[in-house]
Amino acid sequence: MTAAFGLDLLLGLGMIGLALVTLLSASAQAAVGGFIGFGTLAAILWARLGAPDVAMAEAGIGAGLTGALLLRHLALDPEA
Repeated sequence: MTAAFGLDLLLGLGMIGLALVTLLSASAQAAVGGFIGFGTLAAILWARLGAPDVAMAEAGIGAGLTGALLLRHLALDPEA
């Protein structure tokens, strides 16, 4: 097993773990945190696959903008 394969394996397992946290969490704050982390790991994986344009779009839109909007909603409606 090479170091690159080990890194890819850790990133893939991290994405599965964050997906489970996002889907199964009881609180909205944990779900939003898992969503932002999932988008960040997805951007890193897209960069590792050699698609920097997709990685930048995922980081900017998926993790950044959508995550900020979800955090803003939590700030406006804390009972969500």
